[in-house]
Amino acid sequence: MTGTDEDSVAATDDALYVLTAILLTPAQFPSVLGDDYPAACAALGLPPVTDGYGLVLGQDGGGARWTVVVDDVSLVAVAIASWDCGMEYDLSPDERTVVAALPGWPLAVAVAAPGVPAPHDPAPEDTDREPLSPPDTDTWGPAQRRLGADQIALQWAMWRDQIGAADFAPVDAEPAAEGGEPADGKPAEGARSAIHRALDEAHGYVDSPPPPGRVRSSFAPGDARLLRADGPGWSMVARTDDIAFFLLDEKPGEVIPVGRGSQLPGLLEGLDKVAARPA
Repeated sequence: MTGTDEDSVAATDDALYVLTAILLTPAQFPSVLGDDYPAACAALGLPPVTDGYGLVLGQDGGGARWTVVVDDVSLVAVAIASWDCGMEYDLSPDERTVVAALPGWPLAVAVAAPGVPAPHDPAPEDTDREPLSPPDTDTWGPAQRRLGADQIALQWAMWRDQIGAADFAPVDAEPAAEGGEPADGKPAEGARSAIHRALDEAHGYVDSPPPPGRVRSSFAPGDARLLRADGPGWSMVARTDDIAFFLLDEKPGEVIPVGRGSQLPGLLEGLDKVAARPA
């Protein structure tokens, strides 16, 4: 997602050369920043307003990184959709829609504005707060786990095609007889217990709705919905008509599929009812 070379909005006293834009709403936000919408807002020092924000990332004339926060969410959404389709779009929010100009970028940006110095944080005298910086995803932890779940959601069909009947976590299996293996085989008991804890916490969301964005629902083929949910130490990606994938802080790099069994269909239906959905 990139704007044209001429795209600019006002930021401090200089023009901002727009590089990309992001939505920050209950239904669509960079989950690498937090488990839910309020947490993602807190990472930027913003109040979690109901309608959300658009984040415009770019460089000023000296090359400094800035994140301009605007309340014209629709304008930013149209720009993102246009760029995704390979179309040019002049993203120039009205100055009256600018909520804040924050130093730095909350996410990594792989491109830079032509004709200005390389991207760098603004000088300390140009801002009264620490510059934003992307979360550390070099080592396994909550940020990388949530990012991994996002990638599974984007490439659901590829991940689903890799799963065979023997790969599912035995969430509905009876406990193993003494000295024996669980009825459904692997994964190991530790992973099984962690999955049960995550499922219990997800069930809790159905009974007591969590903070906005903790569960999100988006389009999937047919009549299904694609669900993304997060909790302390876990992330879930699921289709309401199919299975779920779990990622756990305590299982670095592992993606654990959970079959529908007897409890997953009802859980996914309940989660979809409390999920945030794109407008």
